[in-house]
Amino acid sequence: MTALRNKRAPARFADRAEAEAYVASVCFKHGPPRLFGVELEWTVHHAEDPGQTLDKARLAAALGEHAPPTLVPDSPQRPLPSGTPLTVEPGGQVEISTPPCTSLPDLFRTVAEDISQLTAMLADHGLVLGDRGADVHRPPTRMLQVPRYAAMEHAFSDVGGDGIAMMCNTAGLQVCLDFGEEKHLRDRWAAVHQLGPVLIALFANSPSIGGMHNDWASARMRTLYGTDPVRTRPSAVCADPAQAYARRVVDTPVIVVRGPSPSWIPPRRLTFADWLNGALDRSPTSDDLDYHLTTMFPPVRPRGYIEIRYLDTPAPGGWIAPSALLVALFSDPSVVDGVLAATERAAGRWLVAARHGMADERIARAAHDVVALGVEALHRTGLSHDQISAISRELEGKL
Repeated sequence: MTALRNKRAPARFADRAEAEAYVASVCFKHGPPRLFGVELEWTVHHAEDPGQTLDKARLAAALGEHAPPTLVPDSPQRPLPSGTPLTVEPGGQVEISTPPCTSLPDLFRTVAEDISQLTAMLADHGLVLGDRGADVHRPPTRMLQVPRYAAMEHAFSDVGGDGIAMMCNTAGLQVCLDFGEEKHLRDRWAAVHQLGPVLIALFANSPSIGGMHNDWASARMRTLYGTDPVRTRPSAVCADPAQAYARRVVDTPVIVVRGPSPSWIPPRRLTFADWLNGALDRSPTSDDLDYHLTTMFPPVRPRGYIEIRYLDTPAPGGWIAPSALLVALFSDPSVVDGVLAATERAAGRWLVAARHGMADERIARAAHDVVALGVEALHRTGLSHDQISAISRELEGKL
């Protein structure tokens, strides 16, 4: 979901305090909670052999004029008829990111049309979308040879194999929600984090990834955790999440420095705070800080709205129930209060959820309460009676 804010002219920062204030202002925005959207990623496979290395030329031909410049440098990257752009991740995963929407039924129609068109485009070239949050068939192989991803792979390689696997073998469902009024921000921020372990377990479907982390409920989340903890761990839940996140961002190592050179690998290890203090031969601008923000990968990422990143990409059609559940759970402050109470026993159990899923008793009990709360709140979403009934049955079937 594209953030609704005007692009500012690049600015320079007098000190760390100005940089932190900038992060807080662009990442945490207040107002009536009206908009939501979804982003869906899929691994892509050859229909005749899902374990075959994905052919870059075939993927480019399938996406045609919708291909991003990272895949086809001179592509016009035309959006789908709905207005949704297509992007491609480092390993060839395809992603749709819907424009923000005020109507959940309209959003569902848009996404269904986008998926139908994308599926048909790929099928014409013998390709199919994956149906899990991680590629279980192939070892991680980076398809996109662009400076950003080369710098990221270089940075993550010092930590181990999880980084390249996260970049090339994972796919997620992201649900985007407004922060809401300032007086409700802290509770909404806390609730979306406390929900994390519960919803990871409820919708986990990646039991392994590229031959690693076998028999996990969500090997995708395990891999994210292992990639680079300073930028992938959950954010602080505290009295002032904006200030805490801004401080975290400025203290996080810079892994990409854009420039005219074909290599964007930083010349030395440095945090953004170091860059502010003169560690490089030029001082950073707000554009540099904006780009640094795109290299933060917590399971909940503030982008002027709340980007919920902890759900595995589901099997076909499985994106509807978790999306509706999240919209319902944040449809009213009283429901958010219920979320906080229902998830308290499972708070912080991120890796337990990724490892054991619904087999963990505390998480399973919280999931029962969350599903009951969400089903009761579905009437607030504008969905039809038949849609609510179908989603309710699917959610209750997960328990």
